[in-house]
Amino acid sequence: MHRNQEAPLVEIRGLTVDFDGVRALHGIDLAIARGEAVGIVGESGCGKSVTWLAALGLLPARARVSGSVRLQGRELLGVPPAVLDEVRGRRIAMIFQDPASALNPVIRLGRQVGEALALHRGLGGAAIRAEARRLFELVGIPDASRRLDAYPHELSGGQNQRVMIAMALAGNPDLLVADEPTTALDATIQAQILDLLTLVRRETGMALVLISHDLGVIAETSDRVCVMYAGRMVEAGPAEAVFDEPLHPYAQGLLAALPPLDGPRRRLDPIPGTVPPPGNLPPGCSFAPRCPRRVPACDHVVPALSEKVPGWAAACIRAHGPAMADRRAVGA
Repeated sequence: MHRNQEAPLVEIRGLTVDFDGVRALHGIDLAIARGEAVGIVGESGCGKSVTWLAALGLLPARARVSGSVRLQGRELLGVPPAVLDEVRGRRIAMIFQDPASALNPVIRLGRQVGEALALHRGLGGAAIRAEARRLFELVGIPDASRRLDAYPHELSGGQNQRVMIAMALAGNPDLLVADEPTTALDATIQAQILDLLTLVRRETGMALVLISHDLGVIAETSDRVCVMYAGRMVEAGPAEAVFDEPLHPYAQGLLAALPPLDGPRRRLDPIPGTVPPPGNLPPGCSFAPRCPRRVPACDHVVPALSEKVPGWAAACIRAHGPAMADRRAVGA
């Protein structure tokens, strides 16, 4: 959901995914506006990465995908592979969480970035090396000319992640999907990568989708946040509002489990239990067995994601508008 009056850049409607007859995604609705930064959060197994792998046609053949994924009104689901090849990297690029497995260990980095430049922008010869060097400099890789001739094992994890970002930017994409881009990095390098993504987004005008289980990462970089649980979207709204006063008990639980950075120390309140496997979801609300606000109706009703105030939605029969809603211009 979004409140931008312009047509969305990417619009996902009713997206479902089944693996061997077991449903993993239950009708995801999401729209991304041009230049917008959207964070997607949730525990492992909630469907964050599967949503975008399905949207870009990157799931294995055994996956059954249905619904609609539109890029500026053009349907992407079910189109021939040649059409997706034009979209992936050129219009929508994706950064994966482990650069060590995404980069080819026996090919020099400049050549790997150069392949993307040749494929998506038709460059050749000296123009490829010049543009690859520019991209390396853009993402903050020191001594860029020399690093073009290096192999992945000669760089640190943080520098390899910067190479992945450079490769993603090679096609000048309209949307960059970053899937846990800072998971394997220490806190200092993580902050540098997040600052880099924010800077690139502002300079190029591209939209950004940041997938993470780290709420701090999302809070620093996103205009809007979507919370997923057990293959469903359970809350979506302006990032500042959601982090100040989340509506859904799951989002409340995620924030309650975070240690405070200032003030007196307090006992953390972890969410009991774990995310249920897709093939063994409870009846009614999937979060009900872990929810402190559970009532009998929660065991029978699958709540729909509905607006509680304009631009801010939650999937909970007990969620209402925030206490401060009358004093907050939500989505303005």
